[in-house]
Amino acid sequence: MEVTLLGTGDTTGTPTPNCGCDTCRAARERGLERSRFSVHVFNERTGESLLVDASPDFRQQFLAHDVALPDAVCITHIHFDHLDGLGNAYRLLEDVPVYAPDETDPKTGESVAETVDRKYDYLDAVTVDPVSPLETLEICGFEVTLVPVDHPPLLCYGLRVEDPETGAALSLSGDTSYAVPDRSRDVLRDADLLFVDGIVPAKHCEYHPLGGSHPDDDGTHRTFGTKHMTIEGARALAGELAADDYRLVHLSHYIPAEEAFDDDMAVDGQQFSL
Repeated sequence: MEVTLLGTGDTTGTPTPNCGCDTCRAARERGLERSRFSVHVFNERTGESLLVDASPDFRQQFLAHDVALPDAVCITHIHFDHLDGLGNAYRLLEDVPVYAPDETDPKTGESVAETVDRKYDYLDAVTVDPVSPLETLEICGFEVTLVPVDHPPLLCYGLRVEDPETGAALSLSGDTSYAVPDRSRDVLRDADLLFVDGIVPAKHCEYHPLGGSHPDDDGTHRTFGTKHMTIEGARALAGELAADDYRLVHLSHYIPAEEAFDDDMAVDGQQFSL
């Protein structure tokens, strides 16, 4: 299993356009980027590629990194920074199945699969395959399991990708607060590699209109507002899930420059062989 981080940033990415903050400036000076989130997983046994989330930066990501176009796509939720790159299927991809959860979201009145099907019904290349969370299915020779996480107000999912022949496993927390359900944590646990959502240090909770939530025993908030984990929360979840290795993803440019490029904080283009 060859894993490439195509996009490791939040909604605005790093550097953020027209931003001169220390973190964006440091990223430019180092030639580093965190574009909108997407992960490429290549199965060297079958020669197939799975794309997890379709970033709006799809075109540039595939130009910048030496990976094959996807044979299948998994969509974790319907926020634009995870979905809107699917339009690149037009005249670029052929007969690509898009796997998405089938649970009806009370907020939208339709499932992720139904939203994808409605938004991209004009793409003949796209076939939407509804997936039941916590049920394992085969995609690109991998065993893939979508798991519910906590990203209000919309339903959102993490996933585990495992090679049934080698046992190599990649887990992704998805966009989530620290309140990942226990059953989902069980599926995500003990992977070779974990990508875990962390957006800002906990000290920034004072600037969020809703503050922070899910404090630890020392009072440090593990969730920034309600939607994403703090850096501290992401590291805590990584420790609990006990992956052999992990990287923080969905990182914002609000992380102080002196901390923003620590070893466990992902940048675009990082590759892993599992």
